[in-house]
Amino acid sequence: MTAPGRRVLMTADAVGGVWTYAVDLGAALARRGDDVTLAVLGPAPTEAQRRDAAARGLALVALGHPPDWLAEDAAAVRAGGAALSVLAARGGADILHLNHPALGADSAFACPTLAVAHSCVATWWEAVRGGALPADFRWRAALHEAGLAAADAVAAPSAAFAEATRRVYGFGTAPLVVPNGRDAPPLAAGAAAPAASVLTAGRLWDEGKNLAVLDRAAARLPVPVEAAGPLQGPNGARIALHHAVALGVLDAAVLRAKLGERPIFASVALYEPFGLSVLEAAQAGCALVLSDIPTFRELWGDAALFVAPHDDRALADVLQRLLDDRDERAERAALCRDRAARYTVDAMVGATRTAHATAAQIPAVPAPAARATAAGASGTSADRGGR
Repeated sequence: MTAPGRRVLMTADAVGGVWTYAVDLGAALARRGDDVTLAVLGPAPTEAQRRDAAARGLALVALGHPPDWLAEDAAAVRAGGAALSVLAARGGADILHLNHPALGADSAFACPTLAVAHSCVATWWEAVRGGALPADFRWRAALHEAGLAAADAVAAPSAAFAEATRRVYGFGTAPLVVPNGRDAPPLAAGAAAPAASVLTAGRLWDEGKNLAVLDRAAARLPVPVEAAGPLQGPNGARIALHHAVALGVLDAAVLRAKLGERPIFASVALYEPFGLSVLEAAQAGCALVLSDIPTFRELWGDAALFVAPHDDRALADVLQRLLDDRDERAERAALCRDRAARYTVDAMVGATRTAHATAAQIPAVPAPAARATAAGASGTSADRGGR
């Protein structure tokens, strides 16, 4: 375990699940005596996000640089890494918790570094498109690989994604597994049975979420399929819905209330390193219908129902079965809520502090080959990930 009172500098961005993860984890570390600062990349947090972070004891510092997935070129990422290095030194950080590993590709940090691989373009491309990485992805993948290689320790949120990261980048060992966690809302005594409705939520614009399949399945169902989240991303990606009902971006309280109705929660993602929205649904007591991918199988086992991710007919059939069978819907909801009890903030922070200690005890190993690849953005190592 790391000692209390550590100064932790953690990167975050205000778009998607990394923000939720960083604020939950940072607040839990702060409650245990650590001094936590979030170095925010990319678009500025909303006023609500700022208030929430401040209320939970977190300091925010705008780094003034984009995350690698929004950067225009490798130079912009290297500039962000240099700014982060200065911030870590000036703040006397004891540990750098790098949620954006590419920032460590070409930077020297004065403190131990834990790089957390939440996702990356190479594993995304392999799962969603396949084939050789395009040029715009190759340099991003090269920076990500170099950042992982330069870190004192590396973690991933699931064993399935840890293994995908090891395999795609050709590492000898897989990252440490530190599952994400959230605090479950209390299930009210005498709560109504799970609703005969269907919901999905998340970054709907991301092609890896595979929303088009759920949209087609919605046309076959007698109840509306509701989708909460943005249809357009900050990178310009977008999706149109033809059958599902777009709810837009809901604030946290509204989404919790929606999940509190305990609808069937569906996700047929092609790519999901963990899936915080799925966890939130399970914690609320929703039955889960998920794509049959390694991450979901690992995390949800026999509790969820699984379908082939491209088969909208099979998806509609499974959803219809649960809509028709109130008892099975309630049974699946209970199984998913029980399974979700594994993935708490307490469990996440305990495993993270152990990973921080691992990073602090292992001296950094120079990775000149990886750094040279990143600096030149040649894409040679990233091509291995596009197999």
